[in-house]
Amino acid sequence: MMLLAIEQGNTNTLFAVHDGTEWIAQWRTATDAMRTADEYAVWLHQLFEMRGKGLSMKDLDGCIISSVVPQSIFNLRNLARRYIAVEPLVIGENVNLGIEVRIPKPSEAGADRLVNAIGALQVYEGDLLLIDSGTATTFDVVSGGAERGQGAFEGGLIAPGINLSLQALHEAAAKLPRIAIQRPDVVIGRDTVTSMQSGVFWGYIALIEGLVDRIKAEWGKPMTVVGTGGVASLFEGSTNSIDRFDPDLTIRGLLEIWRRNTHL
Repeated sequence: MMLLAIEQGNTNTLFAVHDGTEWIAQWRTATDAMRTADEYAVWLHQLFEMRGKGLSMKDLDGCIISSVVPQSIFNLRNLARRYIAVEPLVIGENVNLGIEVRIPKPSEAGADRLVNAIGALQVYEGDLLLIDSGTATTFDVVSGGAERGQGAFEGGLIAPGINLSLQALHEAAAKLPRIAIQRPDVVIGRDTVTSMQSGVFWGYIALIEGLVDRIKAEWGKPMTVVGTGGVASLFEGSTNSIDRFDPDLTIRGLLEIWRRNTHL
């Protein structure tokens, strides 16, 4: 099976192709709720052509979609129907995730958070703390089962993402410019830009470290901390609170859900 996995966040949308053995292509685009199925198809067709090796959209056999943008699901579903000629699996729509959700209202657990949990359980043993850094930053506790691949979603917390912090500074303070995120060499800034970069970056590191310590203390058992998401790589090498950085957590979860629901 040649699978197209679509993981859509509020900021970026990831398209990834799995050939039954490994991920052979990954592309990102800015999330646009108004983009039509035809526009997606033209964009993907061009990327397939650029990749070469004779691969085309006609080779795709299946599609799975995880989206936190409800307005986009209609167009993504039509992309699968019109240009791949398949009915896609959509997370949250009668799809068996195969994971216990131990919160009072399981329906409130975001699809992306559950997919991450499933992806992590395929690789890591024991209890886990997953930190997904995107538009929002989520901290999710996943308890490990008796065997690898088994476990449960226990809950977590949601904080504003680092990009939202920068955007808020720029929009709410008239004299503060729009800046790019980067790791400052020093903590004490000597001008407006470096002061903003330091405050946002090192402030976010402190947020991560502080919340990890509090979650571990409350959980009371050892846990492996795994970082993922669009901006997680920024923090690599800047904190010891994250044990592993795993950019493929979500698409690994989507692949496992696809296999569980299609028995392939």
